[in-house]
Amino acid sequence: MTFRAPVRDLAFALSTVGHDALVQRAFPDLDADTIAAVLEAAGGFTTEVLAPLNRRGDLEGAKFENGVVRAAPGFGEAYRQFAEQGWNSLAADPEFGGQGLPKAMELAVFEMVHAANMSFGLCPMLTQAAVEALTLHGTEKQKRLVLPKLVSGEWTGAMVLTEPQAGTDLAALTTRAEPDGEGGYRLYGQKIFITWGDHDATDNICHLVLARLPDAPPGVKGISLFLTSKYLLDDEGRPGARNDFRPASIEHKLGIHASPTCVMLYEGAQAELVGELNQGLAHMFVMMNAARLQVGVQGVAIAERAFQQALAFAQERRQGRAAWAADGAIWGHPDVRRMLMLSKAKIEAARGICLTTGVLADLARLAESEQERAGAKARQELLTPIAKAWSTDVGVEVASLGVQVHGGMGFIEETGAAQHYRDARIAPIYEGTNGIQALDLVGRKVPMAGGAVMRELCAEMMLTAQTLTDGAELAPVGRRLAAGVAALERATDWVLANGGPAAQAAATPYLKLAGDVIGGWILGRQALAASGSADPWLQARPALARLFAAQVLSGAPGLADSVCEGSGDLETVRPEALAG
Repeated sequence: MTFRAPVRDLAFALSTVGHDALVQRAFPDLDADTIAAVLEAAGGFTTEVLAPLNRRGDLEGAKFENGVVRAAPGFGEAYRQFAEQGWNSLAADPEFGGQGLPKAMELAVFEMVHAANMSFGLCPMLTQAAVEALTLHGTEKQKRLVLPKLVSGEWTGAMVLTEPQAGTDLAALTTRAEPDGEGGYRLYGQKIFITWGDHDATDNICHLVLARLPDAPPGVKGISLFLTSKYLLDDEGRPGARNDFRPASIEHKLGIHASPTCVMLYEGAQAELVGELNQGLAHMFVMMNAARLQVGVQGVAIAERAFQQALAFAQERRQGRAAWAADGAIWGHPDVRRMLMLSKAKIEAARGICLTTGVLADLARLAESEQERAGAKARQELLTPIAKAWSTDVGVEVASLGVQVHGGMGFIEETGAAQHYRDARIAPIYEGTNGIQALDLVGRKVPMAGGAVMRELCAEMMLTAQTLTDGAELAPVGRRLAAGVAALERATDWVLANGGPAAQAAATPYLKLAGDVIGGWILGRQALAASGSADPWLQARPALARLFAAQVLSGAPGLADSVCEGSGDLETVRPEALAG
């Protein structure tokens, strides 16, 4: 099945999340023609260069041979084209060679990259995260010698956190950094699950590594962040001798076979401190939050890819008596159509949540008043765990529905639907599992300013619900959205009043409720923007909003009940009672 970059969908989504107003205010030199040209060019590159490598990358994968990690066939040349054409530098600071475009535009381009080839997209995605961390916390030397190479894509970056005994619990990490007596450090330890930690697609790889000094305080307060390069750099930033870290192996995984997931050994690697000693976790969260939003975009992307394939198959496959298709195509079976339309609605909702978060990231930097910058930053922080978790859950769900639409053929590897499902499954685990995102949401983000950030968002969504209700075509959406917002407000009050284990037990259903309601709001806004159009493509938007309202928003009151009432039995039941 041929991949089609969703350029038109992305352009429409950008226009409904405040991107146009942002561009007018903060990017006056960026006109509509340039935005369209960037999206079209990215669509062409991802369709023509990256998508054809996706299946081969899945079948042949990255290789570990004689201590060297080799990228999947064709990936090295594709990456060189990616960097040469400037796709790596879209939103980076022009001071370091970036193009200074809006964050949401970068996310839109990277959605097409991930949809075309998720394994490929993971490499520049983590480089982008390293760029953000060094831009904020790097030394002047690091910004001069390393940052431009990462921005251009000549070098790649890797995020190095996890250890075998630690997993998500970074307080338990044991990789140590010893002062070398010359102002630098030597790193010793083993790290696992390092995405694109080693490869042969670029001349150099820069690792941002969490480690602790021998005399550091215990726990997360003793963690520092270090920059180490695969090849040692001279005073002009030229790579020289090999540094003392290496890959020990790569993992054999369920999916994303062309993305090398490395076990890395640090055996006295020369490194430099990034930021302040013992502040490594805070510094790393700059990188991690950037990656979390990008992983949310991955969820949208793999859902888009799976949906495209399922929709094409449904129009080609003839089987049974189709109620709504005279030619017998399974697109005419009501349940198949329901699965496909609901998939499309959830993709558009997740896309809108991620792009909205991107717009807020720029407003948090570029808005004129401190009050507006602070408000944008707070809402960005609120939406980030929702964008990551809800969107990646959508990715898995839509990829699963894609297999279902194919029927038995979807379970056969040759059709390709199974690859999307396998690839999608990692995204809810990446960058903090979705359960951890939910804990972050109820434990840190919702309580900000006494709950004011979520309450302000709910008030804004209720205004949209009232506007929707005023029109006959979209009144059902408005009523369902209003009920959903009321349910979210009720659940929010409960979360704010009940901390500790009770709120933790409610965290995942709360995040789902928030994502469902915010997604319904996004679709309602899209429906309003498309209302009255004679374009069949736009006419589908109100229908998607109504379907989502009927099948997803209708469940919001029940989800609120599960938030407020669901922790008691979780606390009391013992594992032996479940074992049988």
